[in-house]
Amino acid sequence: MSSFPIRDPQTDHLLTPQNATLVIIDFQPTQIESSISMNRQNLVKNILALATLCLEFKMPIVLTTVGVQQGSNKPTIPPLANALKGVPTYDRTSINSWEDEQFRAAVIATNRKKIIMAALWTEACLSFPTLDMLREDFEIYPVVDATAGTSQQAYKAALSRVVQAGAKLTSVVQVACELQRDWNRNATNPIMVKALTAMGAFLPLEA
Repeated sequence: MSSFPIRDPQTDHLLTPQNATLVIIDFQPTQIESSISMNRQNLVKNILALATLCLEFKMPIVLTTVGVQQGSNKPTIPPLANALKGVPTYDRTSINSWEDEQFRAAVIATNRKKIIMAALWTEACLSFPTLDMLREDFEIYPVVDATAGTSQQAYKAALSRVVQAGAKLTSVVQVACELQRDWNRNATNPIMVKALTAMGAFLPLEA
């Protein structure tokens, strides 16, 4: 068995650690508590797996919150904040993060057009920046199992709207497999296994 040589990770049409950025929007206590389109424990487990995966693949991560400096919201939930120690947080007042100067500048500074996005809630904080960024020639990959809405109807409607605009839906497992791409890449195999095991999607057989 022989794999083809690794394709150019900068120009690959699929996601690679060298051509993509992870954007995490508003994983704060109020948003978590109001997200009912999926089980909250699974939601937290999945965003932690996604964040850890991208962090260990040494990808740029842009983290943002809303209303913390105003005093209307609490910061990023502790498990995620602890996992992303050293990653700056861009607090804003705008519902649409793309209308915040610091957030926008941080994303552009990564110099990458493929954006893996997880946000709360789907119907606002995911859909609005996605729609704007698609118009500016970004490729947006909403992670459907690391994103939630205030109802199933709102979640599905928001995803339908961004897909119609050109977004490319994905999942935590799909992102993990897309970044890893080949089991022969032994240096990063443990990263993938760790992330998938953490979310319960991959359970290695005992020896």
